[in-house]
Amino acid sequence: MKIFHVPCLEDNFAYLIIDENTQEAAVVDPVEPDKIFEAANQHQVHLKFVLTTHHHWDHAGGNEKMKQLVPGLQVYGGSFDNVKGCTHQLDNGDKLQLGSHVNILALHTPCHTKGHISYYVTGKDGEDPAVFTGDTLFIAGCGKFFEGTAEQMYQSLCQTLGSLPKPTQVYCGHEYTVKNLHFALTVEPDNVKTQHKLSWAQQQREAGLPTIPSTIEDEWETNPFMRVDLPDLQARVGCKSPVETIQKMRQLKDNWRG
Repeated sequence: MKIFHVPCLEDNFAYLIIDENTQEAAVVDPVEPDKIFEAANQHQVHLKFVLTTHHHWDHAGGNEKMKQLVPGLQVYGGSFDNVKGCTHQLDNGDKLQLGSHVNILALHTPCHTKGHISYYVTGKDGEDPAVFTGDTLFIAGCGKFFEGTAEQMYQSLCQTLGSLPKPTQVYCGHEYTVKNLHFALTVEPDNVKTQHKLSWAQQQREAGLPTIPSTIEDEWETNPFMRVDLPDLQARVGCKSPVETIQKMRQLKDNWRG
């Protein structure tokens, strides 16, 4: 299995997931179809699936054109999410197979939208785990609570995604890492791992390189929205429970101008 970034719009990422055995590919959130086809041609792959994380235009807006360009293309999206161009609705725990070696598991991760799906992808025998988290989990951050509650985001981040194997690579929908890490240091100024990651992320961006992927282990260590069980962090924002803390931090982030 191979994964390739496809930069789209100003700061979005689509991704190609390729089964090397069959040269079949899935694409995550192909908002700019022409760029997707350029990447598919470059890697000489046949597009089989669109995996849509959620219904927002900057993720699902290319689905209809993708269907026009690839007859019979299957477009997947969450069953509660009214995804444009969707041909197959997914619920939590649904499974897909790409080619002969790539397994895809749908994880319902609501809050940013009601039907948001994250896609947990593994190679043969569970190798090379990766998760495509759309706008639920960002590197060192999380999406805005547009259609859900703090309880849902806590469940989606800390329980559903947080329970994945620590080496799982995290591919999110936007390049927000530097800003997120700056905010993370406002709530955990003494977190040395966050300080180091910010320095690294700034170097990546100055070199024109992405900061994605992260890993689930990295997120547990540096993402304040996944660290809300820690008493020190709760105390820092004046809260006494994980859910209250994630709610407060989202409010702080929404009003933060770093």
